Amino acid sequence: QVQLEESGGGLVQPGGSLRLACVASGSISNINAMGWYRRAPGKRRELVAATTSGGGTHLADSVKGRFTISRHNDKNTVALQMNSLKPEDTAVYVCFAESRGMDYWGKGTLVTVSS
Repeated sequence: QVQLEESGGGLVQPGGSLRLACVASGSISNINAMGWYRRAPGKRRELVAATTSGGGTHLADSVKGRFTISRHNDKNTVALQMNSLKPEDTAVYVCFAESRGMDYWGKGTLVTVSS
């Protein structure tokens, strides 16, 4: 079992920045991919960013050039740096981890981009 805890959401004005963090605990030794999905009202769930234990990364086209994902294996943490935020980035951001073919999910953290 893997437990995930997110932090860092909140309210920010358009053009602002936020940094999300997700810490994994439990059976972490076999975690491969970690990253973030987001769910916005009326929209489909979107894979925002992901990184693998081998160093590969993925960013959705909608956030390229604005968001950066980083992973700290010794701290079992994945972070999402979000810059130049737009109102359309408003969503619940949910951390995920994949380990031995199983997906694990955090509870999510709300990001609201509004003036």
